[in-house]
Amino acid sequence: MTSDRRILLLVLISCVLACHREPAPAAVAQTAASEQPSPADPAEARIAADVAQLASDAFEGRETGTRGYDLAAEYVAQRFKALGLEPAGEDGGFFQTVPLLKAVRQEAGAVLVVERNGRRIELRFRDQFLPTLNYNAPVHALKAEAVFVGQGVHAPELGHDDFAGLDVTGRIVVLFSGAPTRFDHDQRAFYSSSREKLRSLSERGAIGAVFVNRPEDEAETPWARSAENWQRAGMRLRGADGKAIDSFPQLRAMATVSAAAADLIFADAPQSAAALFQATNAGTLKGFALPGTLSLAGRTRVELLSSRNVVARLPGDDPSLAAEHVVYTAHLDHLGIGAPVPDSEDADAAKDAIYNGALDNALGVSIMLESARMLQQAKPAPRRSMLFVAVTAEEKGLLGAEWFARQPTVAADGLVANINLDMPVLLAPSTDVVPIGVEHSSLKAPLETAASELGVTLSPDPFPEDVVFVRSDQYPFIRAGVPAVYLIGGMISADDKRHPKLAMRKFMREHYHQPSDEASLPIAYGDAVRLARLNARIGQLVGDAAQRPAWNPGDFFGDRFAKPK
Repeated sequence: MTSDRRILLLVLISCVLACHREPAPAAVAQTAASEQPSPADPAEARIAADVAQLASDAFEGRETGTRGYDLAAEYVAQRFKALGLEPAGEDGGFFQTVPLLKAVRQEAGAVLVVERNGRRIELRFRDQFLPTLNYNAPVHALKAEAVFVGQGVHAPELGHDDFAGLDVTGRIVVLFSGAPTRFDHDQRAFYSSSREKLRSLSERGAIGAVFVNRPEDEAETPWARSAENWQRAGMRLRGADGKAIDSFPQLRAMATVSAAAADLIFADAPQSAAALFQATNAGTLKGFALPGTLSLAGRTRVELLSSRNVVARLPGDDPSLAAEHVVYTAHLDHLGIGAPVPDSEDADAAKDAIYNGALDNALGVSIMLESARMLQQAKPAPRRSMLFVAVTAEEKGLLGAEWFARQPTVAADGLVANINLDMPVLLAPSTDVVPIGVEHSSLKAPLETAASELGVTLSPDPFPEDVVFVRSDQYPFIRAGVPAVYLIGGMISADDKRHPKLAMRKFMREHYHQPSDEASLPIAYGDAVRLARLNARIGQLVGDAAQRPAWNPGDFFGDRFAKPK
């Protein structure tokens, strides 16, 4: 960032913070697009004011690497400072630089062609396929034989190998997302990740990949929505050599195909797309060699980029434990400015192109700020130190959290637990919270104690098939061996009139990753305060405990990632 740009950002942030005076920050809320009245409860008002500002049009959707994100990062740093927290980033400041590569796909030269049995089938760019961003080559072109490998899962310890009897060396692999339905949720979560799939393909000598969507893949995010935003930038972490981390350069070309175009990929193949979709759900899916060849080509504009995590610290009260840290995380970024979308509830309204991200994740950051305030005021302070990290590039693949987990600004062996806050969909008052991942470690005990003290019911994950335990910023910490928990809003209605589960489904259908995710949504700020208190109390209990949290014996993730003692 240039010095002139930083000065401009600081001036703008100063103007914002001048309006943010506790305990009545209503003036800040007036700068945002929210029409909700300011809550009377001071804690609710503080959270509402932060949400209103972070999700305002002034921050332009907070896309990583943009002016809007930089404004949001400066805002959070100033809020940390106002709370009396220590800077815990680099060089004595609140920021940690995250080196990135930014990639944007180009339409010119994009090709996906099936040549089979004398026929040439050319798929249409955007309507039927999209080339995957290529961080290793600005121009790529590949023609090779192809093989279908089911879901591309190699799990010998579970008696499953989609590659059995198939030779993928030098071939383009065609595969579906997900993992076998017979796997438990933890196993499915791990083996569904793109990282594990691409690693398996690379290790077996594949040179390209085509991911074919199934109808259920597009139930949550329709193909048309992805196609409208085909020019949206993707990102990867950048290593010291200037190359992308975890980009699998052996796979020289990749693409994604819509569910509606799946028949074109499997034309004249031994089985139709519909039969393969059915076999996937039935657990009988088997791979096979595809006749003919596939051709993939594309162009990607790649440039260097940096963004910043915002890091603050509350020192522990016990000198013998202060070097150990409970890490709170919440992602600060969202999608920025994208394809204009009309208001789903007002056909006459102008199209909106700013993806404000109020619930995803301005609300999570705001709750983390309130938890930090509660912990800062606790007397005595927790024995262990508390870290608060507003991470960047979650929407680009959990990159800010990945960088912090790999390169923490405190001693890596001092990270004892992660408490993550991401997209709490608090649109209907509830009496409970849902703890994601608490069954994996000894964090269950402090969670249950905190919930009992606050009179909060703990409910099971209502959507375990979504495997969210590996889809948010706790997962990089898990991969680093750090036990983690991630609390989301409750599912039990507080008034029997507004139902949280229905509200969540409506949000996911109408507002998730859309411009309508704004501060004007009917956020239950009472639930937000309760979630802040619960998270703060968990941190305090973990911070004061004689022993740091541990993975449960035989836990799926603990066995893979726990640090050796």
